[in-house]
Amino acid sequence: KYLSSRITGLVSPIMNSSSFLLTGFSGLEQQYPWISIPFLTIYAMVLSGNCMVLHVIRTEPSLHQPMFYFLAMLALTDLCMGLSTFHTVLGILWGFIREISLNSCIAQSYFIHGLSFMESSVLLTMAFDRYVAICNPLRYSSILTNSRIFKIGLTIVGRSFFFITPPIINLKFFHYCHSHILSHSFCLHQDLLRLACSDIRFNSYYALMLVIFTLLLDAILILYSYFLILRSVLVIASQEERHKSFQTCVSHICAVLVFYIPIISLTMMHRFGKHLSPVVHVLMGNIYILFPPLMNPIIYSVKTQQIRSRMLRLFSLKIY
Repeated sequence: KYLSSRITGLVSPIMNSSSFLLTGFSGLEQQYPWISIPFLTIYAMVLSGNCMVLHVIRTEPSLHQPMFYFLAMLALTDLCMGLSTFHTVLGILWGFIREISLNSCIAQSYFIHGLSFMESSVLLTMAFDRYVAICNPLRYSSILTNSRIFKIGLTIVGRSFFFITPPIINLKFFHYCHSHILSHSFCLHQDLLRLACSDIRFNSYYALMLVIFTLLLDAILILYSYFLILRSVLVIASQEERHKSFQTCVSHICAVLVFYIPIISLTMMHRFGKHLSPVVHVLMGNIYILFPPLMNPIIYSVKTQQIRSRMLRLFSLKIY
């Protein structure tokens, strides 16, 4: 059996000093086989949905446009996010995994945080794409050329993974003397800081600045881009043209909400919800990881006519 919540202050004697216990749904260990069914279904939907979006964009020449290139970046990010956590989340529920080594934990946290920053950057780029398409349509193709899109993609990857490297590497040199029990089914930077006995001030301040200058700044720039879009659209005389312009932004607005609402909720819960059950923390952590990758393919399949029609055509070919 897994460790119960009554002994969360103790470290299992079979553990060594460089491994950590992953936390599942404490008190519900007998129901793990049943709990694993919806999680397996969600992961299957995440992997298949995002792979489907990537396949449709790759094989359909009419979708080889800037908007859909950025959508492909979003789908690839979501796919990697699902792949980065499924082995620990499902491993706990199926009883295959109980602990994780320090090196594996650091690697997982690196990819989780890097992919989160990458998703934020892609959403910001998609907002810029909508701004150019609506506010400067005549120059759209000359501004967002294939070479420029490629450079934007490289910048997104570099920005997302380069700046998080120093605090993540620093985790390797910390001394962990507190209870080696993580608060989620996967590894997060702040979770490892909580267990460290070393001086964590650099990591704490660096992480705060990183969040401010990536997630928060991206959110502000996305809001500003939509302010400019709204101002431009309201100048359009025709109500039909206004509706068409707003309709092209609906999918992206939904994707932004799907990404930022779980992050804000998890942050507020860590700050003000310490009295809540550990099960709530674990559940909220999984929502933060899985909700955007699950919902984005659904949002774009339903709201984007080009993606929807190609997927329907693909399914009809498979049926017949």
